[in-house]
Amino acid sequence: MTDIQTSNSLNNQTIHDFYMRRCLHLAQTAAGYTAPNPMVGALLVCDGKIIGEGYHRRYGQPHAEPNAIHSVKDKSLLSCSTLYVNLEPCSHFGKTPPCANLIVDSGIPRVVIATFDPNPKVAGRGVKILEDAGVEVIVGVLENECRELNRRFFIFQEEKRPFVLLKWAQTTDGYLDRLRTDNQHPPLSISNEITRQLTHKMRSENQSILVSTNTVLLDNPSLTVRNWSGKNPVRIALDRQGRIPKTHNLLNGKNQTLIFTEKPVQDAHNLEYIPHIFDETSLQTMLNSIYKKGIHSVLVEGGAKLLQSFIDAGLWDEAHIEISQQKLCNGVKAPILNTLPAATEQIQGHAWLHFKNPKPNFSQ
Repeated sequence: MTDIQTSNSLNNQTIHDFYMRRCLHLAQTAAGYTAPNPMVGALLVCDGKIIGEGYHRRYGQPHAEPNAIHSVKDKSLLSCSTLYVNLEPCSHFGKTPPCANLIVDSGIPRVVIATFDPNPKVAGRGVKILEDAGVEVIVGVLENECRELNRRFFIFQEEKRPFVLLKWAQTTDGYLDRLRTDNQHPPLSISNEITRQLTHKMRSENQSILVSTNTVLLDNPSLTVRNWSGKNPVRIALDRQGRIPKTHNLLNGKNQTLIFTEKPVQDAHNLEYIPHIFDETSLQTMLNSIYKKGIHSVLVEGGAKLLQSFIDAGLWDEAHIEISQQKLCNGVKAPILNTLPAATEQIQGHAWLHFKNPKPNFSQ
């Protein structure tokens, strides 16, 4: 290859990377609204200018590609444009028509894609539709970045399980809370204003949130998104003996709620009781049930024993731990996570640690 050819190749790669980063930025705009679908952005480029762009705004609504195509004012430019999209265009009828067919019908000659769609309903079929129609297709631009953005979707599709994120806040000497026996005393306030917002951001980005019986009894949480924009997660609780009172927020029927229990009662509006055996395979069985309900991610917020059981079993993908400067000296001990953080930052005097499980253990 000549120096000129090498230079042109590098320039093309740089150009593709530039436009694909814009796709990823557009896609992330809808974080918290597309689940269980992935976040997807698309744009059309003609003669070095972006002439249209769009993203998948909300589950059940039009995908990124039609939004981008329909945003182009001069449709005659489509025949000389390149479409960039961070996930393979769909090839099947779902809540919306196939995007691959629309691209062909629109006369777009070239499509640049970050990665194939692992959904068995697509899985290369979208690319085949395009190529069979004579469309030039390039796949693999910023693939790693795309998979990272939609890691919940990829894990759900490829590993047939939900993504599991652990989260807790603790004092600098390793406690989650004071020792409490009832809900007459409020839990220890550890998070600051910004980290509370980040916690609610995590709730919006995950399709469900899981807590233990004691957390419900002692804190009476709502488990909703309040300090961030986004959909409320599906609320999930373990209640082996049916101890959660009907008067608690979790059972108010305002949001979809799943209760895993050995003593199921009659389901009610937005409230489903799932018969569950609490044994050594309990967590794996529960995650299997959550997967079968089409829920692609679980945020585990408490309590300490539940969090530690996920850690001990290796059933987690990522963890966020907030550490304040408070000292408690006695109370509920925080879980122990014996791995180094992948990233750390300081937020108003609090340490915010991000962990990735190097060896998740989700074998059946």
